[in-house]
Amino acid sequence: MLHFSRWKTILIWLTVLAGILYAVPNLVPASTLASLPNWLPKQQLTLGLDLQGGSHILLQIDRQDLANERLESARDEVRTSLRDAQIGYTGLAGTANSIQVRIRDQGQIEAAKSALERLTQPISTGLFMSGSVTEMEMAEPEPGLLRFTLTEAGIDYRIAAALTQSIEVVSRRVNELGTTEPIIQRQGSDRIMVQVPGLQDPQRLKDILGQTAKLTFQMVDQSIPVEEAISGRPPAGSTVLYSTDEPRVPHLIENRIIVSGENLVDAQATFDQRTNEPVVSFRFDSRGATRFGQATQANVGRLFAIILDNEVISAPQIREPILGGTGQISGSFTVESANDLAVLLRAGALPADLTIVEERTVGPSLGSDSIEAGQFAAIIAGVLVVGFMLFAYGRLGLIANIALLANVALIIAILSVLGATLTLPGIAGIVLTMGMAVDSNVIIFERVREENRQGRSIVQSMDSGFRQALATVVDANVTTLIAAVILFFLGSGPIKGFAVTLAIGIVTTVFTAFTLTRWLVAFWLRRQRPKTMPSGVMRLVPDDTRVPFMAFRKYAFTLSVLLSIASAALFFTVGMNYGIDFRGGSSIEVQAKGQQADIGNIRERLTGLELGEVQVQEFGSTRDVLIRIGTQGGGDVAEQSAVEKVRSALETDYEFRRIEVVGPTVSSELAFNGTMGVLASLLAMLVYIWIRFEWQFGLGAIISTFHDVILMVGFYVVAGIEFNLTSIAAILTIVGYSINDTVVVYDRVRENLRRYKRMPIAELLDLSMNQTLARTVLTGVTTLFALAALSIWGGEVIQSFTVAMIFGILAGTYSSIFVAGPLLILFKLRPGALSQEEAAVAKEPSGTSVSGGPARPPAPG
Repeated sequence: MLHFSRWKTILIWLTVLAGILYAVPNLVPASTLASLPNWLPKQQLTLGLDLQGGSHILLQIDRQDLANERLESARDEVRTSLRDAQIGYTGLAGTANSIQVRIRDQGQIEAAKSALERLTQPISTGLFMSGSVTEMEMAEPEPGLLRFTLTEAGIDYRIAAALTQSIEVVSRRVNELGTTEPIIQRQGSDRIMVQVPGLQDPQRLKDILGQTAKLTFQMVDQSIPVEEAISGRPPAGSTVLYSTDEPRVPHLIENRIIVSGENLVDAQATFDQRTNEPVVSFRFDSRGATRFGQATQANVGRLFAIILDNEVISAPQIREPILGGTGQISGSFTVESANDLAVLLRAGALPADLTIVEERTVGPSLGSDSIEAGQFAAIIAGVLVVGFMLFAYGRLGLIANIALLANVALIIAILSVLGATLTLPGIAGIVLTMGMAVDSNVIIFERVREENRQGRSIVQSMDSGFRQALATVVDANVTTLIAAVILFFLGSGPIKGFAVTLAIGIVTTVFTAFTLTRWLVAFWLRRQRPKTMPSGVMRLVPDDTRVPFMAFRKYAFTLSVLLSIASAALFFTVGMNYGIDFRGGSSIEVQAKGQQADIGNIRERLTGLELGEVQVQEFGSTRDVLIRIGTQGGGDVAEQSAVEKVRSALETDYEFRRIEVVGPTVSSELAFNGTMGVLASLLAMLVYIWIRFEWQFGLGAIISTFHDVILMVGFYVVAGIEFNLTSIAAILTIVGYSINDTVVVYDRVRENLRRYKRMPIAELLDLSMNQTLARTVLTGVTTLFALAALSIWGGEVIQSFTVAMIFGILAGTYSSIFVAGPLLILFKLRPGALSQEEAAVAKEPSGTSVSGGPARPPAPG
């Protein structure tokens, strides 16, 4: 185990060197990187929105709006087709997702079906060369009544096509804003995720994305006064539309479209040469220019309207024919609004309305504060962990610290190469990995010390310690990796970043523990040839402890049952303080532009807005205020309207640093995915431990871990900490940590079952837990050091996350000893329950160690 060939040594250090080279660019300013040779790595970590500011917006296509639009066009097709075929009809109308028409002459029914046959013909989807879908189905509920119904497959096809087109339009709009590295991705079957880092004006982005931008040029109907049309009934073929002015001015508009935005080839914000006011100049393609020229030539002296999303921008008079295919749109524009309209027109119209169902916006000032807090907390955590390892292990601690630094460098390097986004939970994942990465080295070093106490030489102890610890480290880390993988697939946003960081950290930890640490130990043994085992300043846990843990199992069981029942009772009676991720609504963080925020004045301003439940509280410093608004009754659109009302009421005196809006649709999905994430993790871990051990071990590990989850739920209720997406991350991390802790204990139990096949199970459990007690304490203390640094110096944003993690670490450590162990007694675990292979090993004499060394005498129960 301690011999390394030359090629293995080269590969190990090449890997470490590559990690350092790809991690270093993150410590170098961008200006310096630009001056370096191109063959050097230059890719830096992408900072998340919570670190550098920006907006995350989730848009959803309105399914019913798209269906209604298709039914409207189908109604026009029915009308045109029957008229062209000279077939009389009546009662052409729509209901739900269908339209129907009655044929007057019974003798023309077959002719009508033939004329309308194209509505039911399959449409090619372009999938796999021969894919097709039937968009509408025809039925004849009674003779002469033809009904055409939209199929679900047809609506899905329309949504898929609209989503693809919408992504292109949204991409063009966002890119026109001049933002850097925006992310526009399809999410699910009907949603688009837009992330724009470093955006200074998120409201402008929302305004641009929220408009469909359907531009049309239509004639104004001047046959009757518009007031008469409003009070009575508009003429056939005309509709009353309103202008964007304040107050809004009504116009009677002919439904016939002269030219649409599809014929635009360019639109630019310019200034009117006569009035010097901002206007939008446009240019048509040849077809649009011809149609526009013909219409203006035939209607000199009449008014025509320029309409955007069913609102009249302007309605000028045609003084002379416009034959050049160019023109300008004037109105009450500012320079910015004229530019935004030009952006919308150039990008094209969206095929359907997009609703904002989730928004997470972080201002640049809050982002910079978060970076500073995260960096400082990471440095403090690193110093604490490194210092503690030196304190506990001396020279071996120095080796562990070198491996730990290489581990962190590899994590950052891999994240940089993958182009992953580093978020605040991601920083928490790195710091947590620093604490947990020590666990592998602690397991190895404690096993080495144990072998040395049995009379082996240092070289034999090192070789045997690494070999004996391999299975334990792999099992412990694989179970945590399972939690990280499930967290990635079922999580969203920052939680995915946390899961990626944790998973990469687990892989690099196993690599550094069994390659780099082992190589450094072998190098030290060859160079120094030590005669005694190095030790730290002092031992936190004395050697050969004989704590009778199982003697307290009845008290521990009673305590655990009472705490679990109390947690469940509190959950169903008091309830948790759910964040907007799970109940919907809005969370807004503002900072006073003056010296201090006036919470009473903020409440007074917001009370008159009729927003329902509103909570206002101090958040961090006396200048920072957190505002929570309950779910609005009008759905996703109403959530956005509520935020706009708050912005209008407070923006003069307060800076909006963070805005989170989660609609009812998304909140229910997040709650479901979070619950499924915890359950799926437990199930996957149960299967893995069942395969690697026996059913008693698997069931015991899952019950003890479920016990930790229940206690964490109770902690959230009692502490009143907001339960949100990061809370799910905290619970799943504790699930991984608790399983990790339990597997280490169970692995020693399994080994001792082979060694001491006649020892009573309670004594054997005491022996196993005392043998792993030093590792349990050292790993727990190291992880708590890292979490404490995050909690104290990491900032308000992740404080609740780390506080919950600290409680979880304590609960997980307790359960791995006082719950997981006694459960094996309850399930009547005996050596006879071992597999055939292990039973064969168990036939060795009871006083002989598997590795050949003298067996440790049984600890008194």
